[in-house]
Amino acid sequence: MAALMLQGTGSDVGKSVLVAALCRTLANRGLRVLPFKPQNMSNNAAVTADGGEIGRAQALQAIACRAEPHSDMNPVLLKPQADRTSQLIVHGRVRGTLGSGNFREARGALMTEVLESYRRLQGQCDIVIVEGAGSPAEINLRGGDIANMGFARAADVPVVLIGDIDRGGVIASLVGTRAVIDAEDAAMIRGFLINKFRGDPALFEDGYREIERRSGWQGLGVVPWLGAAARLPSEDAVILERPADPREGRRMIACPILPRISNFDDLDPLKLEPGVEVVMVPPGRPIPVGAAMIVLPGSKATIADLAALRAEGWDIDIRAHHRRGALIVGLCGGYQMLGRRIADPLGIEGAPAEVEGLGLLDVETVLSPAKMLRHVEGTALDAPVGGYEMHMGETHGPGTERPFAVLEGGGRDGAVSSDGHVIGSYLHGLFASPGLRHALLARIGVAGSGRDYAADVDGALDDIAAEFARHADIDAMLQIAGIDA
Repeated sequence: MAALMLQGTGSDVGKSVLVAALCRTLANRGLRVLPFKPQNMSNNAAVTADGGEIGRAQALQAIACRAEPHSDMNPVLLKPQADRTSQLIVHGRVRGTLGSGNFREARGALMTEVLESYRRLQGQCDIVIVEGAGSPAEINLRGGDIANMGFARAADVPVVLIGDIDRGGVIASLVGTRAVIDAEDAAMIRGFLINKFRGDPALFEDGYREIERRSGWQGLGVVPWLGAAARLPSEDAVILERPADPREGRRMIACPILPRISNFDDLDPLKLEPGVEVVMVPPGRPIPVGAAMIVLPGSKATIADLAALRAEGWDIDIRAHHRRGALIVGLCGGYQMLGRRIADPLGIEGAPAEVEGLGLLDVETVLSPAKMLRHVEGTALDAPVGGYEMHMGETHGPGTERPFAVLEGGGRDGAVSSDGHVIGSYLHGLFASPGLRHALLARIGVAGSGRDYAADVDGALDDIAAEFARHADIDAMLQIAGIDA
């Protein structure tokens, strides 16, 4: 069965985007293609059709394939919740917690389940496109590896290695990878791609040929900077480290960057609105006074992030904004923080604890081991809304008598303060609903564009696929994968 794995010389070299581009390119050629990532580490996740959760990047890649996201596409997901521990998700379900001390041993034991998911996907398509994680050059992590060469060898999947020329040192990173990995791992790599090139590719011709000569691998193309990728959902937290250039004449939406922030791609539909400027506020800076809306994002460790929020003085900023009549929206963990109390009697996030919330919504939350994972649709602010729930715990209190959304089937979601200026919701992805986004923006004096975010994402996938196909040797990659082009 045909398959191809894209690995990178390091993190953030563009693996996720190029996998999505290749998936859409092959889907546009009429092939049945599915994405796969053996192991991902991310707090940006999506709910799947089978009621599990996978990394956001694999959900996007499924869309690129025009397929429904499924938990088999990312069988092992690690969600960092403290400096040295991560929640372990296997086949879409919480299995426990991994610490730095037992990480290697535990992940190596998961190879059987990773291969089970991969084989199931193989039986449903013509070709599987696999994404690696980190870099195969991290030879200190090679033992028990299931994310890169460990998987490629076990599943006998040929590899294309991606180097990022934008960060510099791409010749050394590719040739250096060849130098440090063992011969059997190197034999799995059949070619390389240069990614994020700016300028005239002819200027890199000598370097390109030198990589081929020194590595023995086939060059498969020089891919330019794919500008349309900015219209795709954010997957990697590295994006939070890059401040956006402020634009004049726009209403500001501010989001504090919490240490364990999750699903920050919830804000992506707002970033495409021409009337607003989304500002991600890093630690050490106050929430800007001029913000018309504050979004408190999801969190993998709500109590710890609430403590961090207070340590930054952001709680003072949030209350000051509330007094000025600014709109405050809390999503999932952010919703829990806006309430009066958060209790963790069973130690779900760490040691058992009970803390006061910000007190802007008349609700209380009790964390519990059962995880809610479901897609929902309903009505909010007199507009259709859709999204997904992904949280541990239940929220109750008088504030829920003023729900944010009424769901299909008669359920309710969230709470709204009596003055209407504070909104809490468990619905991830709600800003992608055009009518709801329009209604929220109207509250801060912005005429929303009414753009269909899902259509924007689909169009961006077609754009990056077309550009990728112009610069990469797709036929050669298909041949490496085992398909005659």
